[in-house]
Amino acid sequence: MPRQAAPRLVVGEGSGSQGALGAAATMLRSLLLHSLRLCAQTASCLVLFPRFLGTAFMLWLLDFLCIRKHFLSRQRRGGPEPEVELNCDGEEVPPDDPPICVSDDNRLCTLASLKAVWYGQKLDFFKQAHEGGPAPNSEVVLPDGFQNQHILDYARGNRPLVLNFGSCTCPPFMARMSAFRRLVTKYQRDVDFLIIYIEEAHPSDGWVTTDSPYIIPQHRSLEDRVSAARVLQQGAPGCSLVLDTMANSSSSAYGAYFERLYVIQSGTIMYQGGRGPDGYQVSELRTWLERYDEQLRGAQPR
Repeated sequence: MPRQAAPRLVVGEGSGSQGALGAAATMLRSLLLHSLRLCAQTASCLVLFPRFLGTAFMLWLLDFLCIRKHFLSRQRRGGPEPEVELNCDGEEVPPDDPPICVSDDNRLCTLASLKAVWYGQKLDFFKQAHEGGPAPNSEVVLPDGFQNQHILDYARGNRPLVLNFGSCTCPPFMARMSAFRRLVTKYQRDVDFLIIYIEEAHPSDGWVTTDSPYIIPQHRSLEDRVSAARVLQQGAPGCSLVLDTMANSSSSAYGAYFERLYVIQSGTIMYQGGRGPDGYQVSELRTWLERYDEQLRGAQPR
């Protein structure tokens, strides 16, 4: 009888098929994640687009000087008269939130301005920070030595930590820096303050405004951001100043573009200010700090 050939054992056939299945699963997972991101982006566009169109229409209207002057003058008259505050020398203290001024020669509805508005609204929509929720521990950079740290490294125990996001080319941020400095001086015994320098609001090669106190281009490197932050440091209050990373991780996590205020306590966001320029209100921060100070004094034993 002819001898039957013994079955051959092919080494690696099973492992090869398993590898192909693993590669297919990885590709499918990647495709699914990409599809989910695309769906999220599409949904955000659908949600944000009406809001963006409303803002774009408002900017277009404000390019008519008669409408701009009427709107800005009504804004100045619209709010309640602030109480006149006197310093220890009896001199009148400027208001916390001076009105926003827009010079007549500034165009508001441009391609650069619309890009900046869309970018800011998208950051706000996707931000991780929400009042009452956990504070994102995003990365920041020290101006000296470029050492990487995290925002919560500046939180000490149960003390509140005030975050102030902004840049030198943002007129409301710079106009209200003196009010912020007064809060630092008054409450620094019980509260910590941190300024995070983010990307420029009105860079000289972007959305240009003549109302900006400084001419600074977009940051191309950390060295550029340090140079801009040095300008702010010269007149900044006596508190810590750090830089956002070049990936803008902190600005993205907190939706901080153009400028924004937050208060963190025990890892939780206790106060979330509105997005600038309109929502950037130092007076709201003052109110929160006054209430906290009252609670702190009331809890101390007499």
